[in-house]
Amino acid sequence: MGPVLQIENLTKRYGKNKTAVDGLSLEVCAGDIYGFIGQNGAGKTTTLRALAGILAFDEGEIRICGHSVRKEPVKCKAEMAYISDDPDLYDYLTGIQYINFIADIFGVNEEVRAERIAKYAEMFRIAGDLGSLIGSYSHGMKQKTAIIGALVHDPKLLVLDEPFVGLDPEAAFKLKEVFREMCARGAAIFFSTHVLDVAEKLCNKIAIIREGKLVANGPIEEVRGGEGLEAVFMEVLGSDAR
Repeated sequence: MGPVLQIENLTKRYGKNKTAVDGLSLEVCAGDIYGFIGQNGAGKTTTLRALAGILAFDEGEIRICGHSVRKEPVKCKAEMAYISDDPDLYDYLTGIQYINFIADIFGVNEEVRAERIAKYAEMFRIAGDLGSLIGSYSHGMKQKTAIIGALVHDPKLLVLDEPFVGLDPEAAFKLKEVFREMCARGAAIFFSTHVLDVAEKLCNKIAIIREGKLVANGPIEEVRGGEGLEAVFMEVLGSDAR
C-alpha cells in the first residue's frame, strides 16, 4: 500500500527574494499521525495550503492517494480534508446547513451523514448550537463545526493547521481520540503545531522545518533520540532559537 501523502521537492517562492518552502520532501502513510513543527514563518502553513490545493507552488509534486494535486485536484480533494488555523465559514448559514452543504459536495448519503453528524456533534458538545447562525459562534464553536464538516465524508487524509488552538481541553482530548480512530481505520493525519508536548505524546512521526527546509524527519523516537522533543527542536534551530 502506497503513501497517503507524498511531497516531493516542494518549492514555493513569493517574489524573487523569498523562498517560503525550499525542496521539501516527505511521505505520510496510512496509520500515521504526523506532526509538522517549526517557528512562525518557517513554511508550515504554506506547505499545508499547497497540499490542500489552495496555493500554487513553483516546483515539485504533491500526491494524495497517488493523485497529483496539480493534475487531478478534484480527485485529491475527494480523498482529503483541510482545516485552517482560523476557519472561514459562512456566517449566514447555520452550523447544520454548513455541514450538510459540505456533505452534499462529497455526495454523502443522508443516512450516513446523519449518523456521523450526530456522533461528532455530541462528541464536541455542539449539537444544541448547530441550528444557530455561524456568525454568532465563538472561535472554538467555529472550529468544532469545521472539524465536523471535515469528518463528514470520512477522508483518508486529514490536514490541520494548529488544530488545538482555540479548543477547550475536553474538545482537544476528543479530537486526539478521533485522530487515533481514523488512523486505526487506515487514514492518516498531518498537522502543524507549536505545542511540542502534544506532538511528542500524540504523533508517531515528526517533521521539523526551518526557513523552508526540512531539517529533521521520521519516526519520533528516531528524531528525538535519547532527548525530549523540545531539546531536539531547540538544537536543530541552532542560533535562531536563542
